[in-house]
Amino acid sequence: MFDTVKKTRIIIIDDHPLVSAGLESLLAREANFEVTGTFASGLAGLAFLTQNQADIVILDISLPDVNGVDLCLKIKSLLPQCDVLALSNHTERTLMMQMLQHGASGYLLKNAPIDEIINGIKACLNGEMAFSKEVQAIMLKPSVTELGARPKITKREKQVLKLIEEGKTTAAMADLLFVSPLTIETHRRNLMQKFGVKNALELIKISREQLLL
Repeated sequence: MFDTVKKTRIIIIDDHPLVSAGLESLLAREANFEVTGTFASGLAGLAFLTQNQADIVILDISLPDVNGVDLCLKIKSLLPQCDVLALSNHTERTLMMQMLQHGASGYLLKNAPIDEIINGIKACLNGEMAFSKEVQAIMLKPSVTELGARPKITKREKQVLKLIEEGKTTAAMADLLFVSPLTIETHRRNLMQKFGVKNALELIKISREQLLL
């Protein structure tokens, strides 16, 4: 008697071999899951999908050849019924929102327990959105920009902000402002916290949106 149970076809797009291999091994323990391909680049994964069907794509955001956010949109345009589940180390809320806006069915962090990943896949198959617990907490906390509030910064912090925009190094800023590099790093850290961002690019972007630059 033939097994007529249809397996969930999963492909993994992640440029870290250990992540892909480990995830493939863990998913293989699920009787109804079948990993039909693992790819280290976004374009290779997309090429595979032009010739093969998939039920779920587990997608990293940071890829060597293409932005995972843009790739998500391309996959959904190619295969509207395919669920895209982001699996990333990035904890920026803006990235999470962009993935969802481009059609992702969920966002999981790579440090999530395996059961959260398995349950996330099953949630997608049931037409639900899938988020790991840490992502849920981040999603519930709007960013400064979304709240429409302009953080209060000191005159010195504004000077540092301007120098960051100009691409100055910490050492160069310390020389220009006649302070120690440690003081500059403290200002950087305070600015990141006030704006709720993780890197200089996001800091500059939000500062411009708030008309502080």
